Amino acid sequence: MLKQALAITGINLRSIPQRWAASLVIVIGLAGVVAVFTALLAMAGGFASTLKATGRPDGVIIMRGGSQSELNSALDRQQSDLVKQLPGIRSGQDGRPLAAAELMVIAELIRRDDVGSGANITVRGVDPQAFALRPRLRITGGRNFTPGLRELIVGSGVLRQFQGAQIGQVVRMRGSDWKVVGSFATGDATDSELWTDINVARSTFGRSGSSSIHAALDGPDGLRRLKAAVAADPRLDVDVVSEQDYYNGQTRQFRKTIGALAATVTVIMALGAVFAALNSMYAAVAARGKEIATLRAIGFGGMPVLVSVMAEALLLSLLGGALGALIAWALFNNMSVSTLGQNFTQVVFNFRVTPPLVVQGLVMAVGIGMIGGLLPAIRAARLPVTVSLREG
Repeated sequence: MLKQALAITGINLRSIPQRWAASLVIVIGLAGVVAVFTALLAMAGGFASTLKATGRPDGVIIMRGGSQSELNSALDRQQSDLVKQLPGIRSGQDGRPLAAAELMVIAELIRRDDVGSGANITVRGVDPQAFALRPRLRITGGRNFTPGLRELIVGSGVLRQFQGAQIGQVVRMRGSDWKVVGSFATGDATDSELWTDINVARSTFGRSGSSSIHAALDGPDGLRRLKAAVAADPRLDVDVVSEQDYYNGQTRQFRKTIGALAATVTVIMALGAVFAALNSMYAAVAARGKEIATLRAIGFGGMPVLVSVMAEALLLSLLGGALGALIAWALFNNMSVSTLGQNFTQVVFNFRVTPPLVVQGLVMAVGIGMIGGLLPAIRAARLPVTVSLREG
């Protein structure tokens, strides 16, 4: 039976060039399904990986109790000073707590691909310890801002996606002018921000405290000790959350939305691809009716015929899936875009077409091909020889 199946499959595959139009319907249809599916999940994966990379495994964010994000959190200076002295926070090389009060303010910049409307951008006021907490941050152009002056350093993502924030330019925010003196890169969501001195940000924007405190934990039990200390101090109404949990939480709703969109679009397109495969394979079986009848008449069984039709459908499906994955990789891999994050400000990230995504796309293509080829294959295997000769 195996020899018969291989023989019929070989005949079928050699005849594909004679039926190239019908075969292309399957290949192109599945390429479209896989390309869209892969692109949508590559967007969700890129966003999630960018935010995930932002959180340190030994880092925490302290915010006002009940706050879901830094944007709606506010801490006064007394609370900040108290938190920095709590057990569980590591000391830096200078002996001071490795903790930084940070102030988040929303500004507006115009996208490079837009001519009018602006988009929200995070301006983060930081103190010197913020740089020690982010060892991956490096100045890539110009210089760092000078404390006490209205100067900005701009993340590489902002430079890619927005205009008006190049080194040497002046950014106007809420009635004040700020000079861009440098650029930086971290490889994570921080690249979507503008940084300045926290005290200048406080005085300019009328803030007295901070939005949050970022800190490094002292040892494996640092988080437990810090939370216990916070709970024991009645003067503090703050929540302590690990950076990784915080940034993972920011991606949850986005991933759900994109996942639902990918599922909906993929199902709709997959149904179209299934019907296209059905029509194409039925047409292929009908076109080879006389050939199949002849083979059956000289002793070939129905099962080898079924296997041969399925093999052809799966091969075309794999070709379509591979083409779709190639299109998604060529068009979208590492493409830089931005979208709103949980703080209602733009997060710049890159699409990521990863090997697991490609495998998922190929598996989906094969599944669609199996569904589309099964009924025609069963019909070819069961069709009586006399009927096949008459139809052929």
